[in-house]
Amino acid sequence: MHCDTIVLGAGIVGVCTALQLQARGRKVVLLDRDQPGSGTSHGNAGLIERASVIPYAFPREVSRLLRYGLNQQSDVRYSLKHLPKAGPWLMQYWRQSGSKGLAKATQAMLPLIEKCVSEHDLLAEPAGVTGLIQDSGWVEVYRTSADFDKAQRDAAALAAYKLNYRVLDKHQVHALEPGLHSDVVGGIHWLDPKTVSDPGGLTRGYAELFVQRGGTFVLGDATRLRATAGQWQVESQKGLIVAQEAVVALGPQARAIFEPLGYRIPLAIKRGYHMHYAAKHGHTMQHPILDSIGGYVLAPMVGGIRLTTGIEFADSDDPINEIQLRRCEERAQRLYPLGPRVDAAPWLGRRPCLPDMCPVIGPASRHKGLWFNFGHAHHGLTLGPVSGRLLAEMMTGQQPFTDPTPYSAERFN
Repeated sequence: MHCDTIVLGAGIVGVCTALQLQARGRKVVLLDRDQPGSGTSHGNAGLIERASVIPYAFPREVSRLLRYGLNQQSDVRYSLKHLPKAGPWLMQYWRQSGSKGLAKATQAMLPLIEKCVSEHDLLAEPAGVTGLIQDSGWVEVYRTSADFDKAQRDAAALAAYKLNYRVLDKHQVHALEPGLHSDVVGGIHWLDPKTVSDPGGLTRGYAELFVQRGGTFVLGDATRLRATAGQWQVESQKGLIVAQEAVVALGPQARAIFEPLGYRIPLAIKRGYHMHYAAKHGHTMQHPILDSIGGYVLAPMVGGIRLTTGIEFADSDDPINEIQLRRCEERAQRLYPLGPRVDAAPWLGRRPCLPDMCPVIGPASRHKGLWFNFGHAHHGLTLGPVSGRLLAEMMTGQQPFTDPTPYSAERFN
C-alpha cells in the first residue's frame, strides 16, 4: 500500500493531523494498534479549553510543595518507587516553571489556544458531531471565601487576554447548578471554552470523516516503523505501507520511535483516572465543574457524570491504583450528589508532557520525511485540530499561521 504520508497514532492529534494533510491534497494512511479515540483521547474531561491561556506550571510555593511532599493530596499523587526515575524531569519542569519560563511558554502556546475552538468548529460540522459539543462553558467552584476571592483576583489578572467569564455569587452559582452542596460560596463561569460529552466519540467522528473523504485507516504496530531506501515503511494488518513521509502522533508512546532514532526529547507521562457515576434522582448536571482545590473535574458525559482526576506520577505500565480516585471521589461526594459508580473499573490514561509546557510540532531534523506532533499534556483534545493544521502547513510548504520555532524538537537537542 503506497501513500504520501503515514500518520502514526489515531488519537485526537493523529486523526486531526491526517484530516489537515488530506485537506491539502495528501494521500494519507492513518495507523494505530487500536480503534481511533481508544487511548488518552477517550478519557479526558472533555474541555476545548480556550480559557487556559496560562500553561499548567510546577508549583513554586513552599507551602504547596510541603503538602505535596506528604503525598496526601487529591490533585497530585506520586509513587515513591517512581521518584528516582521522575526526579530529573521534575527538576526540569520546576526550573521551566519560573516566571521567565512560564511567560515564554504562555506566549508560545497562545496562538494555538486562540484558534482551538474555531479549528474544532471547522471539523465538527462536516463530521456530524456537533451534537457532542456544547458552547455553555464550564464552572470552577469554591467552598471558602478566601479561595473564591483569590480566584477572582486571578481571573482579573488575565484581562489582557480578553477572556469572557462571569463571577457567580452564592445565589448565582446555585441557580446555575442547583445540585451543588450548600457550602459552595461562589464560582467563575468561563464562557469561551466549549465542552464535549464524549471525547472518544468525537475523535471517532473525526476519523470517520477522514475515511469518508478517501483516507485509509489500518490497524498495525506503529513502533515497527523503519526507513528503507529513502522511504518510510510499517507493517499493518492490510500489509506493508510505504510512504515518503511519516508523522509520529503517538502521544505517550512516541518515545518508542524517536528514542531509538537518537532524539533526546524529555517526554514524560502524567497519569490520570476517570470514573462515571449515575446522577441521583432529580439532579441534572449542566456544565463541567472544576474543584480547583481538589484538582478534579466533574463533567456530564454520555456515560454518566465523569470524574476526571489530576496527576499521578508513576511508571506508565504500573497497574491501576485507586488511591487518588478515591480521594477525589470523597471530595466530589461532598460537592455534588453523585450516585453509584457506573464503570466496572477505573479508566487509566497517560498524558504526554514536556518540561517546558509546549508540545513538539515539526520535522525530525536528522531524518528526511519524518515529522513529530506529540506532547500536548493536558490539552490534547483542545489542540488536536490546531496543531494538526500547523504541522500540515509546514509539511505542505504553506505559510504557517504562527511561528513554529517554539515547538521544534531541536530545542532539546
